[in-house]
Amino acid sequence: MSTVQNKNTIIVAISGASGVQYGIGLLEQLLTHEHKVYLLVTRAAHVVISMETELSWPANTHKLQEQLCLRYGVNDNQLKVCGEAEWTSPIASGSSSVDAMVVCPCSMGTLSSIAVGASANLLERAADVILKERKKLILVPRETPFSDIHLENMLKLSRMGAVILPANPGFYNKPQSVEDVIDFMVARILDHLGIKQNLQPRWGE
Repeated sequence: MSTVQNKNTIIVAISGASGVQYGIGLLEQLLTHEHKVYLLVTRAAHVVISMETELSWPANTHKLQEQLCLRYGVNDNQLKVCGEAEWTSPIASGSSSVDAMVVCPCSMGTLSSIAVGASANLLERAADVILKERKKLILVPRETPFSDIHLENMLKLSRMGAVILPANPGFYNKPQSVEDVIDFMVARILDHLGIKQNLQPRWGE
């Protein structure tokens, strides 16, 4: 793959909610189109990945880095896997060159921690940085039904400028497979990142 130039730098965080396939699909699209990605996978997400997919992602960040770089044909300059306690990571600072962050899927616990600025791990700190720097933060909650607590936290974050993009795929494109459903959500996320996509036709096209 060619050297990444004039591309976006995106943080992709996968938390421990159901629907990790959305986050993995987003990662694949960003890397395929040569964007730079900082990947955060929580411990809970590793559990969900083992339950919901056939993938075997090692918990060790260095091993996961090697595995994913080999899988997608990229190098360490394009993909950087970060651990939850990696406080020296560039994404922990507002001086980083990150353009946007997507938490996909976003558990209600993660959403709550971001809403109160807990910054108890690198994911929460990175989201806090994105908010304070007035950059784009996209949260993809996968929960139903929503409690008052969930709704209040989402409203609070929306008022801060975050985009709340629930994993609610549409069916007007008549999906034929689970992959089509995943692609619908990934396409919507890419649209909100301002990244060109051809996964799904737009309404009326």
